[in-house]
Amino acid sequence: MPKIIENKLIENFKDKSSFDRDELYDFYLNFEPDLKESTFSWRIYDLKKKDIIKTIGRGLYVISYKPKYKPLLSDSVFKIARKTNERFEDIKYAIWETQWLNEFSQHQTSNQMIVVEVEKEFVDSLYYYLNDNLRMDFFLNPDEKEIQFYISESNVPVIIKRLVTRAPIQKIKNKKAVVPIATLEKIMVDLFADENLLHFYQGSEMTNIYEKIIDTYNINFTKLFSYAKRRKKEQEIKQFISRHVPNFLEDIQYD
Repeated sequence: MPKIIENKLIENFKDKSSFDRDELYDFYLNFEPDLKESTFSWRIYDLKKKDIIKTIGRGLYVISYKPKYKPLLSDSVFKIARKTNERFEDIKYAIWETQWLNEFSQHQTSNQMIVVEVEKEFVDSLYYYLNDNLRMDFFLNPDEKEIQFYISESNVPVIIKRLVTRAPIQKIKNKKAVVPIATLEKIMVDLFADENLLHFYQGSEMTNIYEKIIDTYNINFTKLFSYAKRRKKEQEIKQFISRHVPNFLEDIQYD
């Protein structure tokens, strides 16, 4: 099915509390006047498989499409990415900043932190290079004491640490730079795995964040649990979702 038709369908029905099979069929007739019932049934199957619509009753549907996450990047992130790209052309790294979580948390925190993760062979080299070339507060693999006494005193600390292999990453491109960023799946796992570093997002705030992310964006749980397994947090996260976000379990997509 052409993507342009799928986009028109989403736009046409997204504000409706529900729509029935006849309305959907009439929509398709605008593009396929000779559409047969058997072919139309396959259209519905395809829409469900792509998670564009879901059934809420006999012959009743709603739009279930959710947008891909694309956060706003700060100037500091672009500066770090440009410097990294200049010096290290082929290394794999990812950046994300805790300010992004304000979209999902109940309490807006003033704590700002940028996390830069890079292949383990380049952790030290990247730290010293960025520290020599940018006026920011860089911290290399901080321990609990550094987190408590130094990072908490910095306005915008930048953490340099090892990137776990096969971590889910996406790239954002614009005129300033190409920036590889952590996906929401990665961030959700890191909140569990780096609880000391991200201590201000633990407890009830974690539940708020998970609920809002799952409700707002399309999450690939195959990627999430695969990464969680490499960080030894798979069962813990599954139990957390089952215990705290049970109303969303039926929406989990193992794509």
